[in-house]
Amino acid sequence: ARKSAAPKVLVAPAVKRANEALAKLMKSIESEKKSLDTARKKLKLARAKAVKSKSAGDKRSARAAASASAKVSAKVKSLGERAATAKALARELFEKAKAEAAILAAKEKLQAHKAELEMKSELAKALEIARHTERWVKARLAADAKKLKALEKKLASSLASAERKMAAKAKAAEKKLKAALKKKSTGVKAKPKAKAKPKAKPKVKPKAKPKVKPKAKPKAKPKAKPKAKAKPKAKAKAKPVEKK
Repeated sequence: ARKSAAPKVLVAPAVKRANEALAKLMKSIESEKKSLDTARKKLKLARAKAVKSKSAGDKRSARAAASASAKVSAKVKSLGERAATAKALARELFEKAKAEAAILAAKEKLQAHKAELEMKSELAKALEIARHTERWVKARLAADAKKLKALEKKLASSLASAERKMAAKAKAAEKKLKAALKKKSTGVKAKPKAKAKPKAKPKVKPKAKPKVKPKAKPKAKPKAKPKAKAKPKAKAKAKPVEKK
């Protein structure tokens, strides 16, 4: 497995400026050190010459060389102190930037972990919803199938009942039709008997006429009979009273 490349550390601007200042100081120190070496060599030669010649001029040259060497040495010392300060500052800034970078990295890691947890939570939620939906759909389909089966059974029963009723009606209609056809056929054969019926009618009419005729004039001729008729009238009046 390949090793993952180390992430590039971003240098803070303050650290960068401190490092640049330290680099300039170090260059100045190197340059001054070379000048100091040169001044010391001149001082050594001037002192050796003054010792040999013991002349005033050589002594002055030796003193001047010593003064120049002391100045360069002091400058190198000052630059060294400044470099040490700049180096300490650069180190402090670097450590501070490193700590800030670590805190930032920790925050980023925390955010990444939080995002990962949220993603996992959403995924688990989606899976749970999918499972619940699947169970709900199965239960709903089963309930719908049960209802549909009951409805089909009810419709089948209604259809069977309707078919029975229709069959009964058809049978009754057929029976009526047969009876009508039979009646029609029997009615055609009984037509001569229908003609004989007017012969019976004269027998009924003469019976009604004789009842009216006796109540008329022939029976009213004797005068003694009206007295007998008065008795029934008295009876007719007495009867309603008794009923009340």
